[in-house]
Amino acid sequence: MQERLNIAPTKSNLLELRQRVRFLDQGYQLLERKREMLTRLVYSRLKQYRELRGEAHDKLRQAYRSLSISQMRMGARRIRQLALGIPQALDVRIVPRRNMGVQYPSVEISQLPLHPLGLLGTDAMLDETRRNFTDMASTMAQLAEVESALWRLLEEQRKTQKRVNALKYNVIPKFERTIRYIESSLEEEERNVLFQLKVLQERQSTAAN
Repeated sequence: MQERLNIAPTKSNLLELRQRVRFLDQGYQLLERKREMLTRLVYSRLKQYRELRGEAHDKLRQAYRSLSISQMRMGARRIRQLALGIPQALDVRIVPRRNMGVQYPSVEISQLPLHPLGLLGTDAMLDETRRNFTDMASTMAQLAEVESALWRLLEEQRKTQKRVNALKYNVIPKFERTIRYIESSLEEEERNVLFQLKVLQERQSTAAN
């Protein structure tokens, strides 16, 4: 890895590098704050994801349990026939949402009233099965939103962490080493000039005597 920038040790370059380091340091501070905020968002979403995952698992088990009971009472063929005419139970809208520069789909979901089915050949358990599957689908949609947001936030967090590390351990140190090199070169040049002036003054003084 190159230890410093390949740049001429001049005062103009020194001033420019100092200005760029200040700019890079400001960028580093902003990225560091963004990384911290993304980390908090990730932990918040992770907690929400775990809670919804457990809730979705319970509702999934409950929905299929009630479906099994309905199948035993009514038969799978009758349930398939009724399912063809069942009206929509959920109103779902997917809209884009943005947080910390990360865009992910947001699910807006509402349950519609369950319209009654024909009484002939039906069982009361069928209504409970419909309610359970509606609740399960609603929870699964929320879980999908949180999971999608979580993975996208994690990806943005990793990218931000890489940028922070690059600035902290590579870019800024390289600029600072270059600045120290230029400062040292200019100081050495100034000492040489002073030494030469001193020698000239001594020669002039000797010649005058």
